[in-house]
Amino acid sequence: MQRTNSIVQPPTNGKLITVLSIDGGGIRGLIPATILEFLEAELQKLDGEDARIADYFDIIAGTSTGGLVTAMLTAPNENRRPLFAAKDIKRFYLQMCPNIFPQDWRSTVKKAFKSIGGPLYDGKCLHNIIRKHLNETKLGDTLTNVVIPTFDIKRLQPIIFSSYETRKKLHMNAKLSDICIATSAAPTYLPPHRFVTEHDGKTNEFNLIDGGVAANNPTQIAMEVIAKELNRKNPDFPNLHTAEYGRYLVISIGTGDCKIEGGYTAEEASKWGLFGWWFNANGSKPLVDIFTQASTDMVDIHLSAVFHNHNVQNNYLRIQEDCLDTDLSPLDKATEENMNCLIEVGNKLLTKKVSKVNLEDGKLIPCRDVTNKEALIEFAKTLSHEKHLRDGTLQRVSKPDPPFCLEKKHYFEAPKTISIA
Repeated sequence: MQRTNSIVQPPTNGKLITVLSIDGGGIRGLIPATILEFLEAELQKLDGEDARIADYFDIIAGTSTGGLVTAMLTAPNENRRPLFAAKDIKRFYLQMCPNIFPQDWRSTVKKAFKSIGGPLYDGKCLHNIIRKHLNETKLGDTLTNVVIPTFDIKRLQPIIFSSYETRKKLHMNAKLSDICIATSAAPTYLPPHRFVTEHDGKTNEFNLIDGGVAANNPTQIAMEVIAKELNRKNPDFPNLHTAEYGRYLVISIGTGDCKIEGGYTAEEASKWGLFGWWFNANGSKPLVDIFTQASTDMVDIHLSAVFHNHNVQNNYLRIQEDCLDTDLSPLDKATEENMNCLIEVGNKLLTKKVSKVNLEDGKLIPCRDVTNKEALIEFAKTLSHEKHLRDGTLQRVSKPDPPFCLEKKHYFEAPKTISIA
């Protein structure tokens, strides 16, 4: 049964299953924020200025800073509309991040001492900001389904907070603020977060850190959550096999990778001890960079191959910058200059060609003769069409030439294994 608070009609009323995923990356969340602002603006051109990202996706997944963006897009305000418009997220980051990650000389001195014993930041400012905006909102209150990964350091296992799970596992219906604080608790940067949920007189304890240690790119987690619901015969979903990828529409947005030749060499790393792997002389944190970028790329490589093998590669759009300047790569560099540069990275990323991962060297190579901006414009048309199809208002919107998204001139390909009435 569809959640009563959802503003999205279930996929069974339409033709697609729509997924949005946002990577982790600290202050680099400004890059996907810029991309999302463009996408929402395109949706507003089609459906009016009140259109919001959450109106169009069956599931929105986010890790770390992506989890925070997910909450901002899906948490309800007093009018049962999304708490933030996409265009407001950049302003939020620009205003709040200098307080969350202070850059003055006093803070620099404090970080130098804290790096020896304890996280670089106490997290109090971030926690207060999150709690102020999300208040008592719980995971089950979001306006569409969300998935936010974390990692429990006491149980030594990933904990995936999913809106779907709150229906069967009521103890997972935690406060959205606690989940966001937990998924943002990057090791060495912010302290782990402990909280307790209660249900039927029982308590459940969580001791969580950044979901990026398990799934910095949460796209595959989102797909697996959907597969689980399909196996459960959830009536929200059409009766299809989990491998029928022609019914999926997936947008996955990264926060930038710094894949520059000579970043780390074996000769250099062979001299590192425990401290060297965690703190490099140039200010980077090699071990953190390695495990986040490795998991990020593995997910993209897997999904690119899966969609390509099913001949529906155009239903999957990964937007990522893999040549981020080293000066822009820190998760906590919240200077005005750096944040504006990250926004510019997002704007330039829109003008780049749609790309895929080269399996030989891991770098992105153009795979279509369209830009990310052009691809998002086509995605917006498809999302709008799908929404009106589900809402039963298709006759009142401008429709593209039929059959929509089935001809080669359109961006998406038709599913080849099922028949749609």
